[in-house]
Amino acid sequence: MNRTYRFLATATTALLFAVGCAQVRDITNALTNISRLQFKLANVSGFRLAGVDLSKVSEPSRLSIGDALSLTNAFARKSFPAEFVLNVDAKNPNTGTNGTRQTAMTLNDLDWRLLIDDKQTINGGLGSPVSVPGNGQSVTIPLRMGLDMYSFFADKGYDGILNLALALGGVNGSAARVKLDAMPSVGTPFGAITYPGRIVIMDKSYTAS
Repeated sequence: MNRTYRFLATATTALLFAVGCAQVRDITNALTNISRLQFKLANVSGFRLAGVDLSKVSEPSRLSIGDALSLTNAFARKSFPAEFVLNVDAKNPNTGTNGTRQTAMTLNDLDWRLLIDDKQTINGGLGSPVSVPGNGQSVTIPLRMGLDMYSFFADKGYDGILNLALALGGVNGSAARVKLDAMPSVGTPFGAITYPGRIVIMDKSYTAS
C-alpha cells in the first residue's frame, strides 16, 4: 500500500512538472513570436482640410478658387479641421522559415499617439482586432485621424499649415513627417499581452516590437 502510494505521488509530481515545463515553453514561444511582429507607416490617404479634398492637389496654386476661399475662411475662424487615414503596415515574420514557427497573430489593440513634425497631437486606439497571418505578407491597418491643425500648428500661419497638409496628404504626400508612439496588445493562448514598453512607428523601415 505504501509502495503504491509512493508511486502515485511520484508519478503525479512528474506529470505536474512536465505540464509546468510545457506551459513555460509555450509561454516563451508565444513571447518570442510576439517580439517578431513588425510595424511600418505606409501612407496617408483621403486627406481633407476644412472639408477640402487635398489628395489630388500638388501645391497651393493648384487649388480652385472655391477651395482656396473655403480654406482661408476656415483659417480666419481659427479652425482648420483635418481628416485622413493613416495606413499602418503590420508584418508577421513567423512564417515557419529561418527557425521560426508559423504562427498567426491577432493584434487586439494599438494604443497610439500621433506625432506630426515631432509634435504630439491626438491619441487613440485600434477599434477592432486585426489578424496578422504568418505568411510573410503585410496587413494594412487603416487608422482614421481627425484633428484641428490650427490647434497644434497655428504658429506656422496659413501657408505653413496648408503646405504641411499637402506634404502629408497631397498628391505627392507621404507619411515621412508622421510618427506613431504606440503600445501594441497582442492576443495569445494565455490571454492578451501588452508590450512592456512603447515603440515608435515610422515610414522608413519596419519597427520590431
